[in-house]
Amino acid sequence: MVEFLARADDYLAALGYTEHGSRHASLVAHIAHNVLSRLGYSDEETQLAAVAGYVHDLGNFIARENHAQFAALLAYQILRDLEYSPADCATVMGAVGNHDEELGQVIDPVSAALILADKSDVHRSRVRDPANAAVDIHDRVNYAAERSFLNVDAEDRSITLELTIDTSISGVMEYFEIFLSRMIMCRRAAERLGCSFQMQINELKIF
Repeated sequence: MVEFLARADDYLAALGYTEHGSRHASLVAHIAHNVLSRLGYSDEETQLAAVAGYVHDLGNFIARENHAQFAALLAYQILRDLEYSPADCATVMGAVGNHDEELGQVIDPVSAALILADKSDVHRSRVRDPANAAVDIHDRVNYAAERSFLNVDAEDRSITLELTIDTSISGVMEYFEIFLSRMIMCRRAAERLGCSFQMQINELKIF
């Protein structure tokens, strides 16, 4: 699995994409676990969310297009080798196969947690070549993000993506220019968990 992640990251590096390796996988796994844990879901569901978070981008070493579906199929063999039950395999596969905003759907709490965790990882540490930020909008928006934190408030039933953006590098409108579809997916994911989805940029509530 570690080798698959490394190959996936190498492939995306060749295409000029931001980091999608062990850092991203580990962080998404941690956030997905925390989302369900803070909302009171079972230990089994929180663990499956973490597993889905770690394997969700494995398919990128095969191809970027349809990488979510490739990752789901790769995850099945790995999980069966680890003696996960068919039901747990199906849960992880469904979440992984639906995490991409182009084709994905929020199907259950595990998929919702994965979507929120994946889409909230916007940060300058993911940019491979800071000099490229001047010409590539994805690198520019990520490089401008000095802090990103997904705040889950179980009492208020709200999930807030808190961002600190250096607006001298990238304006807030550029963020929405490339990430609007992801934020819409996050709203749907939060709703599946019985929560509202909010955004705060530079300590100002956006919605």
